[in-house]
Amino acid sequence: MIYNFLFPTKPNTTKVSLLLLAVRIIFGILLMNHGIQKWSNFQELSAVFPDPLGIGSPISLGLAIFGELVCSMAFIVGFLYRLAMIPMIFTMIVAFFIVHANDAFAVKEMAFIYLIVFIIIYIAGPGKFSIDHIIGNELQRRKSKSYKK
Repeated sequence: MIYNFLFPTKPNTTKVSLLLLAVRIIFGILLMNHGIQKWSNFQELSAVFPDPLGIGSPISLGLAIFGELVCSMAFIVGFLYRLAMIPMIFTMIVAFFIVHANDAFAVKEMAFIYLIVFIIIYIAGPGKFSIDHIIGNELQRRKSKSYKK
């Protein structure tokens, strides 16, 4: 019992999957709030939003909203999980290393926290409680059913 706690051998246990679900919900909602704020103030922000990639402020703002709002929703439910996380991670990389590059760490700390959490959870995967897991199980069931024919 204590060995399983100290040295877990099953990374996709129900406990781990519940923890991954909790992290997805918490960090997904937190990031989604940033996207909602940007979206609701699009007109005002589009003229002054940073343009670190040289593609124009409105497009940069639109990409940030996509990464923070749309991808957060997919992240929360675990749908196309790793694909949805790429824009989220990219947005935090740009925020931390480019937009706030010369700011004090206290200013860019939130982007750093999101970045680290998203990289770790990207590696960990969505867990059992995700749409991707359901789709994966169905694909596996169909594949094994077709081999039996």
